[in-house]
Amino acid sequence: MQPQNPEYQQFAKAIFSEAAFVNELGLRLKDVGPGWCETELHVRPTHMQQNNLVHAGVQATMADHTGGAAAASVVGTNESVLTVEFNINLLRAAQGDQLFCRAEVIKPEHSFSVSQADVYALQGTESKHVARAKITLAVVEGPMQEQQ
Repeated sequence: MQPQNPEYQQFAKAIFSEAAFVNELGLRLKDVGPGWCETELHVRPTHMQQNNLVHAGVQATMADHTGGAAAASVVGTNESVLTVEFNINLLRAAQGDQLFCRAEVIKPEHSFSVSQADVYALQGTESKHVARAKITLAVVEGPMQEQQ
């Protein structure tokens, strides 16, 4: 995929630095390229649900935001993306010290894009695929701040 915005990497960084909830969660941009994005999250006690597993909402937020950044990497200079729908399949219980997510755009379009995001739980050198999400995003005109 070819980026339409030569500043797509800076745009992706802004998507993370300007999202208060994502920052509070601790989600960090690891890497981004045209049509893909990778993030990581060091698991904290506040990420856990009652059975001491990583909460589904944490996994969903990670998948959604990573998929959005992947889609944002291929939109035009004066465009942004907003999630309009996503579906997540929790494949197994998420346990580990860290989560890793890789998202890829599977259908770039002018008005809507679709990304797929895979979340992995890491414990030492062991990695388990814990979730897969499909995210549909509207491509909208204007910078992020105008979308509020």
